[in-house]
Amino acid sequence: MLFSNIIILDENLSVREGMYVGIKGNKIDYVGKEVPKEDYGEIYEGKGRLLMSGFFNSHAHTPMTLMRGYGENMALQSWLNDRIFPFEDKLMGDDVYFATLLGIAESLRYGIVSTTDMYYFCDRMAEAVLESGVKNNLGRGLTSFTDAELWDLQAYRESKYLFEQYNNKGGGRLKVDMSLHAEYTSNPKIVRQFSEFTKELGTRMHVHISETTDEHRDCKERHGKTPVAYFNDLGLLDSKTTAAHCVFVEGEDFDILAEKGVTVATCPVSNLKLASGVCNVPLLLKRQIPVAIGTDSVSSNNSLNYIEEMKFFSLVHKARYEDPTLITPKQTLYAATRAGALGQDRTDTGKLAVGFRADLIVLDISGPNMHPVHDLLNNVVYAASGSDVVLTMVDGRVLYRDGEFKTIDLEKVQYEVEKSRVRIIGEL
Repeated sequence: MLFSNIIILDENLSVREGMYVGIKGNKIDYVGKEVPKEDYGEIYEGKGRLLMSGFFNSHAHTPMTLMRGYGENMALQSWLNDRIFPFEDKLMGDDVYFATLLGIAESLRYGIVSTTDMYYFCDRMAEAVLESGVKNNLGRGLTSFTDAELWDLQAYRESKYLFEQYNNKGGGRLKVDMSLHAEYTSNPKIVRQFSEFTKELGTRMHVHISETTDEHRDCKERHGKTPVAYFNDLGLLDSKTTAAHCVFVEGEDFDILAEKGVTVATCPVSNLKLASGVCNVPLLLKRQIPVAIGTDSVSSNNSLNYIEEMKFFSLVHKARYEDPTLITPKQTLYAATRAGALGQDRTDTGKLAVGFRADLIVLDISGPNMHPVHDLLNNVVYAASGSDVVLTMVDGRVLYRDGEFKTIDLEKVQYEVEKSRVRIIGEL
């Protein structure tokens, strides 16, 4: 495909007008002001359109589309124990498969090309990822409430199987991470053993850290240290790690996160909705700690509208610290694209440049909400809507365009998800 006479956000997130971008195979082959001599096939007319890197959702539980709107106006622990866990106890493989496809469709609609996921029935999630054409860093969330050894846990066996069967499948679209749920759902022995196993595999770690005051305080009471220090001392952060939330990190936590190169996946909408708090992104950025953006699940968000998530990410810190200069549109867009890609260990994507993977989106910027244009980056972060996304491409393949999903039978998926919902509610 050749994007013709289109506005782009280039590799430096600078606006360039009247550009031509040629896609060959799964990569960006040409970027320039002149019409290329090579034939790239279909010509996409770029008038009134913006071409940019797709978004990288750095923390999610995609199958929880099934629980959208099910638990509302509740604190996190009550929400989990009284609503979410009983519902999840009824899930079966087909439920997770179709709920994952529903989440993927919503992600594509909103320009998300890759997601870092933590859940279970991960083999069925992997099927959905590979069939739909998206990218995903997938991990089976591991918990342990007994004194069992790591290798005796079903979640460990599933994690090992998932890695052996699916890591780097789909031409590298699917990466398998190890995922420890949290400090409060595990114990030191399991954390240490799982840390060693992850290092042996040479893969990444995905974990919830300091999401609530209770979690942070209780860890300090149990272990005499913060969750970040606790995990670091047990070796968990020795692997390339995505740490979700990090709302209450403090003191030496910032030194550890910086030293270990941990990517913090902040989830502003979910944290606000559950009244968990606000991650100190300005200080993280000041300390040069990588920050990416996650949606969390739609059961606590309640959507995958990533442009909305970017706006919250940009605005919440201005209010919290009473400083309107905090978090610029360029910082927001970097967190949404390149930082997210690097957090997933995808070094060849997350920016629009020759030789990089063609994980791209097109925004319709012809509407009234996008005019006038004093600064296009300001408009994208503060004025754009998720509905402005009109095309989503992954590895050079168009998966969503103008309301049409190329790889997903949305009508069937919605029917199956509704059938699952009715059955589960009837069983509760």
